[in-house]
This record gives sequence, structure tokens and C-alpha cells, in this order.
Amino acid sequence: MKKKKRGSGIDRMQLKWGILLAAPAIIGFLTLNLGSILFSFYIAMTDWRVGQTPNFIGFDNFVTMFTEDRFFGKSLFATTYYTLGSVPVVIGVAFFVAILLNQKVKGLSIFRTIFYLPVLVPSVASSMLWLWIFNPDFGLANTGLKMLGLPGLQWLYSEETAIPSLIIMSSWAMGNTMIIFLAGLQGVPRFMYEAIEVDGGNAFHKLRYVTIPMMTPVIFFNLVMALINTFQVFNEAYIMTDGGPNNATLFYVFNLYDHAFRQTEMGYASALALILFVIIMAVTLLVFRSAKNWVYYEGE
Repeated sequence: MKKKKRGSGIDRMQLKWGILLAAPAIIGFLTLNLGSILFSFYIAMTDWRVGQTPNFIGFDNFVTMFTEDRFFGKSLFATTYYTLGSVPVVIGVAFFVAILLNQKVKGLSIFRTIFYLPVLVPSVASSMLWLWIFNPDFGLANTGLKMLGLPGLQWLYSEETAIPSLIIMSSWAMGNTMIIFLAGLQGVPRFMYEAIEVDGGNAFHKLRYVTIPMMTPVIFFNLVMALINTFQVFNEAYIMTDGGPNNATLFYVFNLYDHAFRQTEMGYASALALILFVIIMAVTLLVFRSAKNWVYYEGE
């Protein structure tokens, strides 16, 4: 008689609960999103404009995109530039703040609330606030530079500093990332830090050999989410710069919006959306492939 494996029942139970908990999201995707996604694939093969009948043209939109549209490359470069700058800044600042908020100090709940509040501010209000901060004539940023004896910058009004300005702004709303990091930090076993102390280690050794390795699954999750969200940046360009100056902040989704709702080129906009889907999927898969080299789980 074969002996039943002890963990098989637990594994099946975990699988059932996993499917049950994921079912609402799966059903919602199949009923609300899948049809629209498949229809957008068809629209991408047409030259459909709003108010006109779709005309099937095959891959002509993609040929035009890669050979004739000078804004495609510029928007992709601007988005990549912003992503490569914003993602490390947001993750780094959020991780640093989460470590500070994980200490035992008085008024900790107040500090946590203060750092999370920017997430609750609507993007329009936040953008207007940062427009004032980055104003080259009377903004807070140049006022601070002048107090330090440094020359002022044009910030959003210069091609060279427009995207770096938005990267700085992105660290303002890192509250969600910080909260996830904070939850992960509270799950790090205390005895590991005590073992470092017994061996004569300091705070740096705790960070290097305990905190960061134990937090790599959380860092991995935040990295994937940040990449997906940042590649779809839109509000800042739409509200603050309108893609300028000289198309320096013409982000990919803003370019897509311009074709879809200003030029009413729904077919071409759908083709742009399809390429963005492929880019995000490729980057996400690349990060997943790299995870085995730097992400460490508790059971390993």
C-alpha cells in the first residue's frame, strides 16, 4: 500500500484557496477586459477614425510607426528615460523611509500618516503644487537653491531638466511602495538581528546581511509594479507640460492619447497600445527571469 505524502493535502488546499481568492479578478478580467483587448487587436489593423467606418489595412500602422512616425521614437525614449530614473528613486526613497518608520520612536503613527498623505492627494492637485514649486521665478525649488548660493534652474521649462524634475516629483507619492516595504520589514525575524549583534556587527551589517536579503521578495514585487506603472505615465505630462518643452516630456501614453483623442486616429492609437503591451510584457518577463539570481525566499 502506497504511503500518502504528508504535504499533498495541504498543497491541494492551498491551490483551491488560491483559485477561489483569485476567481473574482479572473472573472472580472474575462467578462470586462478580455473582449476590449481582443477588439483593440482588430482596431490596430485598421485606419479607423472616429465617425468613419474601419478599413482593414493589415500591418500598415506598425510600418508607419517604425518608419515614418518621428514622435514614436521620441516618446519611447522619454518614457524609458523617465522609467530608468523614477523607478530607482521611488524604490530607494520608499525603502529608506520604511526603515526609518520601522524604528521604535515616539509619534511613529503620526510620521507614517505624514509620509503616506501625498498618495491621497489627487494627481491634479499634486501637479499644480509641483508647478508652483518648480516655477523658475518664485518657486520653492529655486528659492532653496539661492539660499544655498546655487544658481536657479528652469526645471519643467527646459528640455534638459524637464524629465529630471518629474523624476524628483515621483518620489513625492511613494506612500504605497513605502507601506509594502514597511509590512515586509515587520516580518523580518528579530533573532537574525540579535545574531548580528552577538557577532559584533553594526547597523550596516544588519542591513547588508539580513534586511536586504530578507526583503528581496518585497523589492521584487515593488520593482515589477513600479515598472508597469511608470511605463504608463500620463498625468504629469498632460497637466504640467503638455508634452513639452519641445516634446521633451512626450511620454508614450501621452502620445497614444494625442493620436486617439486629439487626432481621432483610433486604429493607430490601438497599434501604439499593442506595442506598449509588448514592451511592458518583455520588461516584466526580463525582471522575472533575473529574479532567480537575486531574490531569496525564506524556505531557500
